[in-house]
Amino acid sequence: MASKRKAKSQEFIDDSDDPEDTGSKTKKSRTKSAAATTQSSDIDTEELIPLSAKRFVNVRTFKGRIMIDIREYYVNDDGENRPGKKGISLSVDQWEKLKEAMETIDERIHNS
Repeated sequence: MASKRKAKSQEFIDDSDDPEDTGSKTKKSRTKSAAATTQSSDIDTEELIPLSAKRFVNVRTFKGRIMIDIREYYVNDDGENRPGKKGISLSVDQWEKLKEAMETIDERIHNS
């Protein structure tokens, strides 16, 4: 019995070490690629459609697809508006479905 527990413990230790290393490498590479994507896509703040002081809508192309991006922005150290993590990008199909649902959404808002 002790050997089974030891084997399980050893497996657990080995498994937890490997994904951590792999996960951190993956996270780092994701962070770098996300930063590269952000840097490569210039944000023209004149094209942003304001929803509030920090939330904007932008129509952009990502990997050849048109996306409707509804996102919170922040001001970086240089005083530039930059997109934050909080937000959603809708495909054109999803945008069309949202527009179709507007009447129902309005009804629910007014009936609340």
